[in-house]
Amino acid sequence: MEKLNKSDLFSLEEYSINRDGFRKKVLEEKQHRKVYIGEHVVLLFENKNTIQYQIQEMLRIEKIFDAEGIQEELDAYNPLIPDGSNLKAVMLIEYPNVEERKEKLKILKGIEKKIWIKVGSHNKIFAIADEDLEREDETKTSAVHYLRYEFSPSMINDWKNDASIVMGIDHENYQSSETIISSDISSSLSADFA
Repeated sequence: MEKLNKSDLFSLEEYSINRDGFRKKVLEEKQHRKVYIGEHVVLLFENKNTIQYQIQEMLRIEKIFDAEGIQEELDAYNPLIPDGSNLKAVMLIEYPNVEERKEKLKILKGIEKKIWIKVGSHNKIFAIADEDLEREDETKTSAVHYLRYEFSPSMINDWKNDASIVMGIDHENYQSSETIISSDISSSLSADFA
């Protein structure tokens, strides 16, 4: 997938005019790119549109209109766009109760490397996590991680030809059953493969 350039973005004025429609379109698209694994882990798979929305919102909130500032946002967010042989996702660990979340983050260290995708009869593919910076320390993991999944050409071919797609987590302290990906989510994600 191509990365975003300055010419792909709305100016601040254009974005203020088009924001409601663009936001509605992207939020609807995100509903077909969200996967829950168990009760407390959700993956939000990114693509060019979802990343453009994030950049546009940052530019709007921070009132960034100079070329250097815009390029800094592009440089920060473009790595989250899939490259054609992979999927990229933001992983969130969600526990509404703050105290419970603190305790769970202690026992869920390493969970970000234990989340897998299985395409048809192929072996599980485990996530490559947090390539930008370490989000875990000696005592706990973070509630947010960035994941990349790399697929072979035969896996991509099988995915595009409607193989079953299953996700799961092999972490000793997280109980979840395997999640079978629905056809609408599978179809949305397959568009990320070049």
